[in-house]
Amino acid sequence: MERIYRLAANGEVGHVAERDVCCRWLSLRGPTLFEGYEERDPLHGGLAGAIVLAPVRPTKFVCVGLNYRDHAAEMKKALPPEPMIFFKPSTAVLDPGAPILLPPGVGRVDHEAELAVVIGRRAHRVPRTRAWDYVFGITAVNDVTARDIQNKEVQYTRAKSFDTFGPIGPCIARGGNDAVRAVEGWVNGTCRQRSTTDQLIFPVDRLIEYVTFVMTLEPGDVISTGTPSGVGPLVAGDVVTVKVEGVGELTSPVRAEP
Repeated sequence: MERIYRLAANGEVGHVAERDVCCRWLSLRGPTLFEGYEERDPLHGGLAGAIVLAPVRPTKFVCVGLNYRDHAAEMKKALPPEPMIFFKPSTAVLDPGAPILLPPGVGRVDHEAELAVVIGRRAHRVPRTRAWDYVFGITAVNDVTARDIQNKEVQYTRAKSFDTFGPIGPCIARGGNDAVRAVEGWVNGTCRQRSTTDQLIFPVDRLIEYVTFVMTLEPGDVISTGTPSGVGPLVAGDVVTVKVEGVGELTSPVRAEP
């Protein structure tokens, strides 16, 4: 499997492809990663000395609420009859390793470990049977949530949209299919969330069909597929990690916003 990282190194931003133990810079053929790329000089030393950035900066960061059977049971809610979608703004996107900032006075803030898909080409009303043809790859997301706000409001927007509430990364694992993948959430070295995508109420292909019936997705847009059971609070000083099988580990320290 090929994993694509977006890095800042030596004053430049570029992409690295990791194949097993081999890492190479990738130069773009055209204006974006999604129009094809070709290998450039090898990057000796792997990611050492580089800053790992969020692998994409989506124009649309679409999330799905209550999409794991075990999480629905945990929240004591009935299974939804159709996907519950909401947005995070682009300003919520956070680079791997950068701190999640807890806003003052918002109460409880939770981690939510999620698998996400990155769209690879313009997608409008895509039939479910062709959905995976539009996926560039998969990544990990932490759908950080101001839970007290969410619990008192009908809409999810405010609770989900604070700056830094959308860590993405650390890479994009190219391709993808409906194979079952493990999704885990860890805080301070303790596993709080552990499930697999066979618990999804609406699988990835159904989500792509559903979302693209409503809106056109562009290359680099993200659909985050929901979180399994075990969501829990974060406090300043915590270190939270999302693990998605095939992608790796997305780790963020937690800080109080100054």
